[in-house]
Amino acid sequence: MALSPGELELIKSVLGREPTEVEYALFRSHWSEHCSYKSTRMWLRRLPTKAPWVVRGPGTDAPLVEISEGLYATFKIESHNHPSAVDPYNGAATGVGGIIRDILTVGARPIALLVNLHFGPPSHPHARWIAVNVIRGISDYGNRVGVPVVGGETWFHEDFTYTPIVLATCVGVVERDGVPPGGVEPGDLIIVAGLGADKSGLGGSAFASKTLSQEAEEDLGAVQVADPLMGKKLIDLVREARSCVKFIKDLGGGGLATALAELAEWFQLGIVAELEKIHMADREMGPAEVLTSETQERMVFVASPSKLECLERLLEKFEVPYSIVGRFTAEGRVVLKWRGEVVGDLPLSLVAKAPETPWPQEPYSPPPLPHIPEPPIEKAIDAVLSSPNVAFKQAIYERFDFDVGVRTVLKPGEGDAAVLKIYERGNLGLVVKGDANPRFTSLNPRLGAANAFVKAYRNVAVAGGRPLAAVDSINVGSPSRPNVYWQFVEAVEGLREAAEYLGVPIVGGKVSLYNEYNGKPVAPTVAVVVLGVVEDVSKVNKAVWKDGDGVYVWGVTRGEVGGSEYLHRVHGIVAGEPPSIDYGVERELATVVRKWAGRLTGAKDVGLGGLAAALAKMAVASGIGADIDICKAPSTTTRLDYLLFSESNGRFIAAGEEGPGTRVGATGGDYFALRCGSTIVYKKKVEEISELMSLKI
Repeated sequence: MALSPGELELIKSVLGREPTEVEYALFRSHWSEHCSYKSTRMWLRRLPTKAPWVVRGPGTDAPLVEISEGLYATFKIESHNHPSAVDPYNGAATGVGGIIRDILTVGARPIALLVNLHFGPPSHPHARWIAVNVIRGISDYGNRVGVPVVGGETWFHEDFTYTPIVLATCVGVVERDGVPPGGVEPGDLIIVAGLGADKSGLGGSAFASKTLSQEAEEDLGAVQVADPLMGKKLIDLVREARSCVKFIKDLGGGGLATALAELAEWFQLGIVAELEKIHMADREMGPAEVLTSETQERMVFVASPSKLECLERLLEKFEVPYSIVGRFTAEGRVVLKWRGEVVGDLPLSLVAKAPETPWPQEPYSPPPLPHIPEPPIEKAIDAVLSSPNVAFKQAIYERFDFDVGVRTVLKPGEGDAAVLKIYERGNLGLVVKGDANPRFTSLNPRLGAANAFVKAYRNVAVAGGRPLAAVDSINVGSPSRPNVYWQFVEAVEGLREAAEYLGVPIVGGKVSLYNEYNGKPVAPTVAVVVLGVVEDVSKVNKAVWKDGDGVYVWGVTRGEVGGSEYLHRVHGIVAGEPPSIDYGVERELATVVRKWAGRLTGAKDVGLGGLAAALAKMAVASGIGADIDICKAPSTTTRLDYLLFSESNGRFIAAGEEGPGTRVGATGGDYFALRCGSTIVYKKKVEEISELMSLKI
């Protein structure tokens, strides 16, 4: 994507001349939407980011959250949508590699990955091709570098047939004294380590800042190529190199252009870089190509001259190629050289940030909910349970190694969130979950984004965690479309509202724009990943019950079917408002679950597909049936279909000898039965429901 006329004029005005080819390449890359956030950062500044436990918030490659005295967790989310559309395998694999390297920058050991995946219908050949290869790319990379994929979410929606949304989150832990100390000074060295620069991924950040079309194959050269072997070497290297360096940075989007610009800005120091000194896999590259190459599996280390030998010894030990490409200076300029000649000389004030460029906004209202006839209930339940969105996702997560590292307490499919044991502190655990609902955000971006936040918060709480922090990913079409830019702004406001009311700061995130295909924007997709702690991992809740348990529903069901899976699956309608949110109820729910820690057989949040889906999932996960009087569940609706399928917030199901909320039935036998008083409305063998709810992909 070329620079705008206004941006070019600004550059010329500040420089007092035409930019050189290399300078133009730097601005084209670093001032791209993907790297600069030029049309979004003025809104993102509104998000709450601070709390006593937040050590480092947004602004660098990874945040830090204190989870125990002297022990930090870090987590970051990244999108790789455009690359995954044209080369699903490498697009997904490099997304995983890139997010792992972000975690490495704070010296952390990466301990888990989560993936939020949004594909077209599994019955569509192209959507299926994308999905299969994205899953294979994630699996191959994660398994080979030894970082388990422990959770996530998968959505299927027509809008993602040619333009998937592929999000990866990495979680890491690091002791306080393992974080590189910073304190960068003039004279400190800039070392690039990892694969040699080549033309793979050239122009990747600019590619991510434009829309896709049927000619997307032309952009294959902008997709990076993964090398998990080098990725594993970098993980091992960072573990030992933390004492040798002052700072670590991922070399990813925007290549060396963005890395140098951001380092100069963060430390308010000048930089002199000799581009020809970088090690290259392709010796035919010129300075502009070297500067903007996005070759994967590379990192930047900042070391003082006195510590260079320490770092070099480790680089050689792990057989990681490297080159010393520059140094920091006291002058406020970024100077780029090529074979002794100055090919770029830019003031730090100009390099640092692209000018902010807000776009016009155009609001819209969701289509009103029409009259919905009450359908045959048994057929409606089958339709909802067999939806690929509601279905169990074994066909996906069984392709991942989720046990490597032996920290995984709750595995994919076992509970509402992933739980990881933090051996560094006994039985302490991290609880992590990511959620999104593109239908909700397309109907009402503000309320839909808040729903994603609340759902992730509730999942963490129901699993037994105390939510601490969140990261988000906002994925929309071109900001030049007024209704799309309004979607983005409204989504930010929804996230802000939820974070403030729940007391959970947003410590990082990612914005991906231009998610369109042939001129049609995708459904706006706002994913939120919430991280929490649990003091004793032996007391977390699986989403199961045992024979003879009572079944309890906590929370009130309202007639909220706007944007629901039921409305879409049974009636073919996407209309109405997403469920309302009572933040006080959500906080109370989290407190109630913690009070019952260790006393329940299991617990499960009520969300997509409503009570019918949540209860059926617990039956299938347990292999044990139940007899449930659904009409005993607290509700404000008189319609049975709304009671079964409403996706109202603030609810969960508990199983045990006793439980919070209202008892609605008991478990046992081979059949899962739902009734209203003495009338059976649904009855099937658990094994039949299990087959009905198995995703085929």
